[in-house]
Amino acid sequence: MKLKRAGILTKVIVVIMLVYAVSTLSGLYSDINAAKAEMARVQDEVDAQNAENAELEYAADNSDDPSVIEDIARDKLGLVYPNEEIFQVD
Repeated sequence: MKLKRAGILTKVIVVIMLVYAVSTLSGLYSDINAAKAEMARVQDEVDAQNAENAELEYAADNSDDPSVIEDIARDKLGLVYPNEEIFQVD
């Protein structure tokens, strides 16, 4: 049985298809990397929000605790005891 050799046009078409496939795959690879970076950024935001939620839940659960009330008054409202001096370090 004789095998027919591929013509020049067939070879050119195969090369063009390979170049197209490689360029498409490299574009998809960069899209995947961008999506992974975005996912990591969003996960950091979720973690920060979960931490804040835990703090708020603790404050709500212990709202009758004097130390929690004092922390809220100091941190959120900026209140201090009389004759107390505050030093801010930047």
